[in-house]
Amino acid sequence: MVKVTVRAMTEADVAAVSAVRVGGWKAAYAGILPQSYLDRMTVEADARQRRQYFAQSATAMSNLVAIDARGAVVGWACLGPWRGSATPGTTAAELYALYVRPTLIGSGIGRTLLDAVHTRALGSGFDLMLLWVLSDNTAARRFYERAGYTADGATQADYYDGVSVPEVRYRLTLRAT
Repeated sequence: MVKVTVRAMTEADVAAVSAVRVGGWKAAYAGILPQSYLDRMTVEADARQRRQYFAQSATAMSNLVAIDARGAVVGWACLGPWRGSATPGTTAAELYALYVRPTLIGSGIGRTLLDAVHTRALGSGFDLMLLWVLSDNTAARRFYERAGYTADGATQADYYDGVSVPEVRYRLTLRAT
């Protein structure tokens, strides 16, 4: 298990987060998304977009980074209010993204980040976490299921280079520990 510290992301972390995100997409989604889409992804383009996004959404979302003992960003998670319709009587948060440097997957960093996400969501008054996972991303689905998430039957599809890629929704009721 790799020991990390989780803290709020700063603008200085953008390039490192983009490297984790683009590397994560290329590793996790190879064979799931069209290769042409993945091949066009660059850290530089992602960092430009992420800087704009970070500046515009700082109050609505929480961006967290996992930092290793050398001070390097090795993981990133982003959460905020649920963007769809939630179950009546609940206050739902959405995990928009969670990525770990591909060479460190399985080291416990993802779980540490996810625990920090849950703590942040509870502290912000949310009692339900929702997230979308690509249907064919079996590793991610197993990760979330081991953390207590269950698929709730909702599905949607996103399009990448004209290819429909199905997603399934997962949920977890949050409880203070």
